[in-house]
Amino acid sequence: MGIKKKDVLLAGSLLLAACLLFFVLRPKGDGGQIRITVDGKLYGTYALSGEEKIRIEQESGVNVIHIRDGAVWMEEADCPDGYCIRQGKMERRGQAIICLPHKLVVEVIGQEENENGEALDVVVQ
Repeated sequence: MGIKKKDVLLAGSLLLAACLLFFVLRPKGDGGQIRITVDGKLYGTYALSGEEKIRIEQESGVNVIHIRDGAVWMEEADCPDGYCIRQGKMERRGQAIICLPHKLVVEVIGQEENENGEALDVVVQ
């Protein structure tokens, strides 16, 4: 007894079905918000649910951050390498866009966090 052609086809079919289900049924994004810091200081926190362009002008240069469809990306940057633009869209908690020349960080955060970066589980009015 050895591995038969039908066994290989069955295993391949199951693997293909699992991959398709993973990419089709996975959640679009679990972010919810982004936090922007410039030179280590909080610039602002923004929701990923809407559409917004945020222009940040500094002495070192200009960055334009675009939020749409639950994702964020660096649309424009006048830094010499342009690496922050090539990082693409971010939509999952923990992902970040970093522009080192401008000391700018855009982090996707899952829910509201306090100033220590700890997730809050209660909202008080």
